[in-house]
Amino acid sequence: MTDTSAYAFGMTTAVGVALATLTGCKAVGPDYRRPDIAAPVVYRDAGSSASETLAELSWWSVFKDPALQGLIRVALTNSYDLRIVLTREDQARALKMQAESQFLPGLGYGGTASRGGNTFLSMPSLDGGRCLNGFAGGFQAVWEIDLWGRVRRMNEAARAKYMESVEGRRAVTVSVVGGVARVYFELLELDDQRMIARRTETSYRRTLALFEDQHANGLASKLELARAQAALHTVSAKIPEIERQIAMKENELNVLLGCNPGPVHRTSDLLSQELPACVPAGLPSALLERRPDIRMAEQRVREANAEVGVTLGDFFPRVGLTTFVGAMSTDLDQITKDGARTWSLAADAAGPIFTGGSLTGRYRQAKAACEEAKLRYRQAALSAFREVSDALVSRVKLDAARAEQAEAVAACRDAVQVSTERYAAGKASYYEVLEAQQQLFPAETALSQLEAGRRLVLVQLYQALGGGWSLKDESDAGQGHSKTNAPETKSGR
Repeated sequence: MTDTSAYAFGMTTAVGVALATLTGCKAVGPDYRRPDIAAPVVYRDAGSSASETLAELSWWSVFKDPALQGLIRVALTNSYDLRIVLTREDQARALKMQAESQFLPGLGYGGTASRGGNTFLSMPSLDGGRCLNGFAGGFQAVWEIDLWGRVRRMNEAARAKYMESVEGRRAVTVSVVGGVARVYFELLELDDQRMIARRTETSYRRTLALFEDQHANGLASKLELARAQAALHTVSAKIPEIERQIAMKENELNVLLGCNPGPVHRTSDLLSQELPACVPAGLPSALLERRPDIRMAEQRVREANAEVGVTLGDFFPRVGLTTFVGAMSTDLDQITKDGARTWSLAADAAGPIFTGGSLTGRYRQAKAACEEAKLRYRQAALSAFREVSDALVSRVKLDAARAEQAEAVAACRDAVQVSTERYAAGKASYYEVLEAQQQLFPAETALSQLEAGRRLVLVQLYQALGGGWSLKDESDAGQGHSKTNAPETKSGR
C-alpha cells in the first residue's frame, strides 16, 4: 500500500470511527411502547382463574382422532395458505436485509478509457491540439452517516415488518389446524345425520309395511296408508340432500389439504371424538403474548412507530462520506505506477429548506398511521377476549342443552315403541304412531347438531386461545420455514 492510499485509508477509518460514535446518539422519533390494554381479570364463564390453558397443549393432544391427525399433517405440508404466507415471510426477510445494508458503506468499482483532442478522460484539457488517451480506474465507497437515527428507524420498521410476517405465518398455522378440525367435525356430523335419516327411513318402511297389512285386512284406511307413504318419502328425500352436503364438505376439506376434490377417508364417527373433561382458559393477560394475530397487530404498531422516526429524520440534513482510491494515466501501461495513483476523501451534507409542506404532510400521515395501528391492536385484543368468552359460554350452554336433548330423544324413542305396539294391538290410531315418529327424527337430528357443536366449540376455543403453536420451539428471528411440534411433520414447501 502506498503512502497516499494508506493515508486515505487511515483518514476514512478515523472519520468513520468518529461518526460512528456520533450515531450512537438517540434516534429521532418516539421510542416504541406497547399500547395499554384493559384486559379483564378472568374470562366470563371460565370456571377458574388458573394460569394454565388449553392452548399450551399441542394440537395432536387435543384432537386425538388418528384420521384427523393425518389430515392436519397433510394440510401443514400442502396447504396453499401456509405456503403463500411462507413466501411473504421470505419477502419480508429480504426487505429486512436491504434495510440492514444501509448501516454499511456501499462499495463499488469503475473504470473508463477515452481518446480525444485537448481532452483528458472526456474533460477539456488544452494541450496544443494534441490527441490524448485517458485511462482511469478505482474503487469508491459511499456511506450515509446516521447522525439522527433515520437509518436506525428504517431498520426498526423493516424488522417489525419481518416479525409481523413471522406472526402471520403462525396465525395461518393456527387457522389451518383449526380449519381442518372444524370441517372434519362438520363432516362427521353430516355422516351422523345421514345415519339417522337412514335409520328413520328403515323405521318408516316397517311402519308402512304394517299399515299395508292392516289395509289389506280392512283394518286401516287408504288415508292412513297414504300418510305413511308420504312420511317415508319425505325422509328418503333428505338422504340425497345430506349426501350432497357431504360431497361439498369433502371438497372443502380437500382444498384445505391442497388436494383435488374427492372423497375423504374417515374411520370414526362423531360420538367417538373425545372431549376433555376440563378446558382451562388461562389468564386473559397471557392471551396478548400467545395469540399470533395480536402479536402481529403489535408488530404493525412497532413498524408504524418507527416510520414516524423515519419521517422526522427527513427534516434533518443527510451527511455522507465518499472515498475513492484508484489510478489515472494517459498511458495504459503506466496506470499501475506510483505516479498514476490517486485518492480522494470527501464529506457532503444536504438537507431540505422548503418543500411546500411535503415533509410535514408525510410526518402527520405517519403519526396518524401509528394511531390507527394502536387502535387496531386494541381492537384485535378486544375481539380476542370476546372470542374466548363466546367459546367458554357456548361450551357451558351446549353441554346443558345436550343433556336435555338426550333426555328428549330417549323419551321420543320410548314413545315410538309404545305407540307402535299399541297400534299393532289395535289400541291406538295411526296418527299416534305417526306423531311419535315425526317427533323422533328432528329430536335425533337436533341431538346430532348439539354433539357436533360441542366439538366445534372446542376447536373455536382452541383457536381463540392461540393454541396449536408453541413459541418455545422456534427462534423468533432466524427461522425461514415453519415447523410443527408434531412428530414426523413439517410445514414447508
